[in-house]
Amino acid sequence: MSLLIQIAAALLPAILLFLYIWRKDAKPEPIRLLLKAVLWGVLICIPCCFLEGIISTVIPSEPTTVVEAALNSFIGAGLPEELCKLLVLWWILRKNPFYDEHFDGIVYAVCVGLGFAGFENIFYVIGDEAWVETAISRALLAVPGHYAFAVLMGYYYSVYHFTDHSSSAKYKILLVPVIAHGIYDTLCFSAELNETLAGICMIVLIFFCIRMHKFAKKRLVAMVEKDKAGDTTMV
Repeated sequence: MSLLIQIAAALLPAILLFLYIWRKDAKPEPIRLLLKAVLWGVLICIPCCFLEGIISTVIPSEPTTVVEAALNSFIGAGLPEELCKLLVLWWILRKNPFYDEHFDGIVYAVCVGLGFAGFENIFYVIGDEAWVETAISRALLAVPGHYAFAVLMGYYYSVYHFTDHSSSAKYKILLVPVIAHGIYDTLCFSAELNETLAGICMIVLIFFCIRMHKFAKKRLVAMVEKDKAGDTTMV
């Protein structure tokens, strides 16, 4: 019973965020395709772990300085994870006849991101002696973090797909989520280096998360309004 409770606690934040984004979609996507996106978000964790393992042979996986924390965050975690998510998103959307609105890019990206985050969260929560605290902290920060990264990826994916085919727009699809992910992880890893740094990093982390979610929500709302107006110009 305890194991089931831990799994439920790990998955609940991802489920709630999925329901939130699903209800925002005025013309909901087929459930089978959304579940497919979630499933691929889960499955992509496996090759991503192998890729991160290879990178860890070059970059320290247990940083001892802020510089090492940044390298591990951007190159060892942010880049491979967001790249894997993007490859899955591209595969799902490339011949998807239902991908006909700007907001759809965000919906599918969030499904992939939450599939990844939910599966990852299970491994952090299960077996942790302080699993309740871990589940709560990750429900407030880590899972919503993956959600925000996904919103940004989906937003720029739709901008490029529908309105702006420039190289700049294309690079933002991956670059913006990687930067957001890298900053988030750098603050988390740096907080573990020493007690003094921990307090500073946590304050900055909370401020950063608030700003990131506001930034993501603004773009989410812009896409919703864009589809309502039938607008085809760039946001």
